[in-house]
Amino acid sequence: MQPGTPRGGPRRGVLRGGRLLQEGAPGGPLLRLFRRLVRRPLLPAVRLWRRNIQLRVVAATLLMSLAVVLALGFVVIAQVSKGLLDAKEEAAQSQAAGGFAVAQEKANTPSVADTTDNKVGQDASTWMNALVKQLASGGQTAFEVVALGAGTGEQAAGAQGVKGARASGNVDPTASVPSALRKSVNHGTGTFKTFWQIRYTAGTGDKAPEPALVVGKRLTDINGDPYDLYYLFPLTQEEESLNLVKVTIATAGVFVVVLLGAIAWLVVRQVVTPVRMAAGIAERLSAGRLQERMKVTGEDDIARLGEAFNKMAQNLQLKIQQLEDLSRLQRRFVSDVSHELRTPLTTVRMAADVIHDARADFDPVTARSAELLAGQLDRFESLLADLLEISRFDAGAAALEAEPIDLRDVVRRVIDGAEPLAEHKGTRIRVLGDTQPVIAEADARRVERVLRNLVVNAVEHGEGRDVVVRLASAGGAVAVAVRDYGVGLKPGEATRVFNRFWRADPARARTTGGTGLGLSIAVEDARLHGGWLQAWGEPGGGSQFRLTLPRTADEPLRGSPIPLEPEDSRGNRARAAAEAAGRGNGTAGPGARPGAAGERDGRSPIPPRPAVTTAQPVPADPTALPGNGARVVSRPADQGAAQEDGSGGGR
Repeated sequence: MQPGTPRGGPRRGVLRGGRLLQEGAPGGPLLRLFRRLVRRPLLPAVRLWRRNIQLRVVAATLLMSLAVVLALGFVVIAQVSKGLLDAKEEAAQSQAAGGFAVAQEKANTPSVADTTDNKVGQDASTWMNALVKQLASGGQTAFEVVALGAGTGEQAAGAQGVKGARASGNVDPTASVPSALRKSVNHGTGTFKTFWQIRYTAGTGDKAPEPALVVGKRLTDINGDPYDLYYLFPLTQEEESLNLVKVTIATAGVFVVVLLGAIAWLVVRQVVTPVRMAAGIAERLSAGRLQERMKVTGEDDIARLGEAFNKMAQNLQLKIQQLEDLSRLQRRFVSDVSHELRTPLTTVRMAADVIHDARADFDPVTARSAELLAGQLDRFESLLADLLEISRFDAGAAALEAEPIDLRDVVRRVIDGAEPLAEHKGTRIRVLGDTQPVIAEADARRVERVLRNLVVNAVEHGEGRDVVVRLASAGGAVAVAVRDYGVGLKPGEATRVFNRFWRADPARARTTGGTGLGLSIAVEDARLHGGWLQAWGEPGGGSQFRLTLPRTADEPLRGSPIPLEPEDSRGNRARAAAEAAGRGNGTAGPGARPGAAGERDGRSPIPPRPAVTTAQPVPADPTALPGNGARVVSRPADQGAAQEDGSGGGR
């Protein structure tokens, strides 16, 4: 994989209109702008839908009710329509069968006038007209009668055929009978039926077509010639009845859906309202208003839930009050003991100094005892100072005296103070990134205490190897990182290292006289500045502690200019070696392996100075969360030496 290539292969792009569009991007800028404009008005509705359970329940109830009503409506309408059409069809067939029988009977038994007349064709035409009128008069408005000659319905061929088509009630005979039904009647025997429309001739006031049931049959006239007789039964009444049923079902369905929605809204409201009250009270309880309680009415399940919630809140309030009292008592006890021990400690210190000054006159055993007494008294005084400082943090009384400072000066003072210990350990302390000013609004005393703890711990645990102090500034943050190449930290210890009195190796002696509270105080100092104090380490590969502070007091941090994992860690060296191998040059690069000279003389090489990059967001360490609500105050004139610095490490 080439350097700088994202995982998953190189990303290809397409040049369109002078802009490089990444492959896989759904459209260009115009499409993304359109989606943004469409999505923006919908965001409030989506947010309301996601956060309001009552709205979701009512909407779901309405949708399901509407689906049920529609299904039932379709079923009822289909059944009613089928019943009306079946009844109409049965009655129509019965009436049509009677009419066909009457027409055939009249053809089989002609009158005397028909048989004695020589103009048979005219007699057949007259007879057909009379037949249509007679059959239609029996139905009044219940049906219409149409007679068509055999064939296509026009004038039949031959001198003996029926001339034209006849119909009652101004019905258009050819348009009111479908051609498919004519073919069935012409080519078959028996009665045929179909649904069609009754169309009327011009001059009837443009009467609209009506749906109808058409029943037809092939018959013979008085001359024995075939003709087709059709009965047309209008379905207007059935259509009106079906429309009435549809309107009734639609009206009833709307009322049912609205009623079910209202019922769902009322029912859900009875359940959701206490839940919302409980959520609001829980939020107020989490904000510290422990006296909040729910209003309980009735004896149902919701009332029992409210009573249980109130009992839980009362027990939590009591337990929290007990814990606060106990914590306050413990802090007061530590503070009082620390203060009370100062007076006898001062007396013991004076006596120990006298004994220590006169140790030359004592025997070797007594002189050594005097030296040990003086050393342990120094450690005892440091422990008292640290306990007092911890009690201030616990009580929330710690105040920040911020002023613009150059961290380079603080680092120099810290290194000057740690030089004797570094010479004793055979350690060199190097500083990188001090060519440019590193200015920040901070409490110089607290920052110096933090860095002193980090540098002293690095020297003590560095196994005689180099200690690198790196400074950087970018964006709205400044950072100081202390890197050692000693025993390092095991997985999980980077968080526990800031616990009070925690030690990575309990059997390891504290050669520098530390109290075990140094890093705990350091992380509190970092939080007081609104900054981060984070640790990284690997077994046998050393560790790095990084202090990140905002340039301006009370400005939130968004990143650090120094990466928490150093460039010369095993993981970074492996990645650099892999990238170098991918380039095919066979070299691992500058950060692949520590220098041979440094390894031969027991020292770790100084890694190259990293480029200062723009601060990028980093995940906040659980032990380095910014801010604890402390305030920024000006430095009083007589308070500069009121508090002693903590020392010692917790590793």
